Amino acid sequence: MITLNQLGKTFGTAMAVEDVSLTVPEGAFLVLLGPSGCGKTTILRMLAGLEHPTQGIIRFGDTVVADAGRGFTLEPGRRNAGLVFQSYALWPHMTVSGNVEWPLRVANLNREERRARVAEALEMLGVAKLANRYPGEISGGQQQRVAIARMIAPRPRVLLFDEPLSNLDATLRVEMRTELLRVHRATGATAVYVTHDQIEAMTMATHVAVMNGGKVEQFDTPQRLLSDPASAFVARFIGTPPANLIPVQDGSWFGMMPCAALRGASGHGMIRAEDLMLANAPEPGVIAANLVEVVPMAGRRLVTGLVQGQRLTAVTDPHSPLPADLHFRLPLAAAAIFDVQGRRVI
Repeated sequence: MITLNQLGKTFGTAMAVEDVSLTVPEGAFLVLLGPSGCGKTTILRMLAGLEHPTQGIIRFGDTVVADAGRGFTLEPGRRNAGLVFQSYALWPHMTVSGNVEWPLRVANLNREERRARVAEALEMLGVAKLANRYPGEISGGQQQRVAIARMIAPRPRVLLFDEPLSNLDATLRVEMRTELLRVHRATGATAVYVTHDQIEAMTMATHVAVMNGGKVEQFDTPQRLLSDPASAFVARFIGTPPANLIPVQDGSWFGMMPCAALRGASGHGMIRAEDLMLANAPEPGVIAANLVEVVPMAGRRLVTGLVQGQRLTAVTDPHSPLPADLHFRLPLAAAAIFDVQGRRVI
């Protein structure tokens, strides 16, 4: 449904998005995931037509909506796409129903059709009882529901979400994730969702594009990102807790503990938190650490220590005693090895 071909965007001399190519199947839920400044919102704004690419092509199905080479950009109102902003962006002088009806008026739908679609959208988002209230009279969570209702009322083929849950409290974010997935399934549209929250990405997405420095580090399913990270950045960014990346020098952990399984590599070896064990005393394969924190989490205990300035986290039994002096037992082999540029080599 959505195809990006060598998409790029510069602001002056700064490259915000560089050579992004990916294809999103119809009905998929794509999450653009990454830290602030990585280019994810810029891509979303180019999909919406609010920014023009400086290179590359964007297609919605068989329709080219932007082609930098030809200097062509289809105006936002003709893309059959809906957008929800982080700030809700509701008209304060219009009622809830008036806000939802507004894009239908712009589309010149007749009164009966407008009323039917407004009622359908408000009912789907569970805010039908608020139809006659104004945005200032309802909560932030309710305003977000209204903003989503306004987006889906015109029945767009593409749904665009710009960090729509970041202004909500933790409990409400969980509830709204469920609502967004329900709306996505009900509409059958293709969704693109921007967030820096990996939990949102891993629980909602069918596909995830992990971004860093304007580029896509890996475009994959949530499970593959966890099981088979393509770069050191992805390994660090994905997972709760993320994998441990331990410096490797000439086949030795921390440059001082030789390991034949590292095959003489230099860079970083990836050890999953569940594969890192606690030990009681120094011995071969065991390294001393300074305790940083102990965090209970979902029936587990995360123990984090500092080794040569490097944070290492182990998943442990919450009922097992914690050693007085923290030591970690390193496994015989790494789950993956990345070179000094962060590229996966094993």
